[in-house]
Amino acid sequence: MTRTHNDTWDLASSVGATATMVAAGRALATKDPRGLINDPFADMLVRAVGVDFFVKMIDGELDLSTLEDWSPARAQAMIDGMAVRTKYFDDYFADATGAGVRQVVILAAGLDSRAYRLRWPADTVVYEIDQPQVVDFKTAVLAGAGAEPTATRRTVGVDLRSDWPAALQKAGLDPTVPTAWLAEGLLIYLPSEAQDRLFDNITALSVPGSTIATEYVPGIRDFDAERVRQMSEPLRQLGVDIDMASLVYPGERSHVIEYLRGCGWSVSNVSRAELFTRNGIDVPAVEDDDPLGEIIFVSGTLAG
Repeated sequence: MTRTHNDTWDLASSVGATATMVAAGRALATKDPRGLINDPFADMLVRAVGVDFFVKMIDGELDLSTLEDWSPARAQAMIDGMAVRTKYFDDYFADATGAGVRQVVILAAGLDSRAYRLRWPADTVVYEIDQPQVVDFKTAVLAGAGAEPTATRRTVGVDLRSDWPAALQKAGLDPTVPTAWLAEGLLIYLPSEAQDRLFDNITALSVPGSTIATEYVPGIRDFDAERVRQMSEPLRQLGVDIDMASLVYPGERSHVIEYLRGCGWSVSNVSRAELFTRNGIDVPAVEDDDPLGEIIFVSGTLAG
C-alpha cells in the first residue's frame, strides 16, 4: 500500500506491522542465552496482535531456509541487530536518567514496553506518542496481563504528522526542564521535510541538558526498492502485510548528525557493526545484512 499524507494503520498492517515485526525481534532476542536484552512483554504483545507469521516466528515454527533470499543466517542477523539496537537505546535511557533527566518522550512508541520493563528512577514520567489505536491496544493488552508501569506513564494518541507538540504539552510535558527524547526506527517512515520538522520541534521543546537518541540510515538515499520487494515477496505469500518498498520514503534528506549539530545538539555516533563487535557478536556477512545498509546510532545532549 502506497503511503499517503493521512494514512492510518493498526498493528497488523502498513507501518503498524513493522512495529509488530520489531517486537517479534525483541521477543526472540530475549530468548537468546546471551541475554543482551530482556523484554518480557514483547512475546505477549506479538501474540495479541495475532499475525500468524510473527506468532510462528517467535514459536520457532518457521523454516526460513525454504524461502528465496532468506536463510537462517539472515534471520539471525536481524534478531542480533534488534538486540544490539534495543540495548543501545536502553543504555541511552539509563545514562540520561542517571544524569538527572526525569522526563522521557518515546516517539512512535508502537509496542515499545520500556515504560514497563526498565528500572526508572523515582519521579520519572514517560510519555508515549503514537496513533490512538496503537496506544490503546498496547495499554489494554498490558493492563489485561496485570502489567504495571515502572514509571509514571502518559500516553499521547496523536499522529506525528499532526500538532503533536501541542498534544504532548497538553498531556503534561514541561518544556522548561530537560527531556530525554527517543526516535527509534522512525525516520525512514518520514518524508525528508517531516524529518527536519521533527528535529525542529524536539529542539523547540528542549532546554540545555535534554538528550536525544535516534538512527541515521544513509542507505535510504539509494534505497533499492526492487531488491526489497523481491525479499518481501516470500513473506507476503505467508501472510505478512509488509511491503517495505512502499512504506519508506527514499531519496535525499538531511544528514541526521549534521542537522542535529546545526540545531545545537552535541552528538556522538556508533555504527551497528561496532555495536555487534562491542557485544561479542559476529558482524553479519554482506549477503545477510540489512538491505538498507549500515545503520548509524546517534545520541547526544543539547548544549547550554
